[in-house]
Amino acid sequence: MGGFKFLEHMSDAYIMAWGKTLEEAFEYAALGMFETMTDTSKVKHKVVREIEVDGIDLFSLLYNWLEELLYYFDAEALLFSKFKVHEIGKKNGKYYLRGIVLGEPFDESRHISKNAVKAVTYSLMEINRKNGEWILKFVLDL
Repeated sequence: MGGFKFLEHMSDAYIMAWGKTLEEAFEYAALGMFETMTDTSKVKHKVVREIEVDGIDLFSLLYNWLEELLYYFDAEALLFSKFKVHEIGKKNGKYYLRGIVLGEPFDESRHISKNAVKAVTYSLMEINRKNGEWILKFVLDL
C-alpha cells in the first residue's frame, strides 16, 4: 500500500511518496502536496477534473502533474483530496499521464489553511524503484 510522509527541510515542504505502481506513487505525491495546504480529510468530492499532462522524462512528468493541480488551486481555489491516475505511459519519446482528481472549492469556514505552496521545484527530486515500490521525493516552495 502506498503513502506519503514529510521529510526534514529548513524552510520548504519536502515530501516522500510511494506506491506499488508509479501511478499510485503519483497519486500519493498529489495527496501530500494538498495535505501541505489543508486537512484533506475535510475536502469533499464535489468537483471532478480530468488531468492530462506530459513530460520529457519522469521528473518533468511529476513536476507537470503537481503544477497542473496547483494551477487549479491558484486559478479556481480548488482543493483536491482524491486522485486517480489511470495511466502513465510513453509515446513518441514523451511520457504522459491521464487521470482524474476530485475535490471542491476552498471554503474558509471548513478548510484550514496550513501553508501556501508557491511552486513545485526540481530541488532534491528523486524517482526510484526499490524493493518492488516506486519512491518519489520532491520539494514544494512555500
